[in-house]
Amino acid sequence: MSREPRHEPGREGDGPLPLSAEGLTKTYRGADRFALVEVDLSVARGEIFGLLGPNGAGKTTAISIMSTLMRPDRGRVAVCGIDALKHPQRARQRFGLVPQEIALYEGLTARENLLYFGRLYGLTGQRLKDRVSECLDLAGLTGKADDRVATFSGGMKRRANLVAGILHTPQLVFLDEPTVGIDAQSRQMILDRLSDLSREGMSMIYTTHYMEEAERLCSRAAIIDEGQIIARGRPKDLIERQEGCGNLGDVFIRLTGKRLRD
Repeated sequence: MSREPRHEPGREGDGPLPLSAEGLTKTYRGADRFALVEVDLSVARGEIFGLLGPNGAGKTTAISIMSTLMRPDRGRVAVCGIDALKHPQRARQRFGLVPQEIALYEGLTARENLLYFGRLYGLTGQRLKDRVSECLDLAGLTGKADDRVATFSGGMKRRANLVAGILHTPQLVFLDEPTVGIDAQSRQMILDRLSDLSREGMSMIYTTHYMEEAERLCSRAAIIDEGQIIARGRPKDLIERQEGCGNLGDVFIRLTGKRLRD
């Protein structure tokens, strides 16, 4: 288990943290072990925080609880100072969710998808149209805006999926493997755009199996396994603590082992 403090301070003067989770614990009915055990996380304004772990480690459970899709057995979650377990609707107005699965209507065009999701977020009129245009440009899809999503490549779908989750300019975004299975150019574009959004003040929880992405993108990261956080800190510090490890991938394998997690 990690011996360092479970909370690192956020940036001073920014008000409530975009995300603060304390003591998250969850057991699924019929399971013989905890899915999560006393998990604490905090994310500062403009920070990209990596949540890393092998399959079945507890990442999805943690994200589901923090994004109000599931309730913990015990623990607390605050989004921008709002108690997300008591007031989930208010919390949802402050964050976006980019799932691993493509959450788009393939029979609609990219523009139609974004207009639809924008209305769900409460955007209307010229503000909605302007924001859709901005997001299409952000995703490099302006020239394909009126093509059906069914005709898109995997990379184009990933980019559209990303901007659908940030259309309402949330303060916090949960990103679940946003670059899985795409071409190098689309992957590079997504990473560049996320870096830009972070510099503009958007905060993110980022899950990925690509350790080089986390090492490049995340200011801090936590490695979770068997429902518990086993290490956390800046990627550089995590690497330095493990003698003989040259990168975050080496650290990840050393701490979680080589056993397959199918």
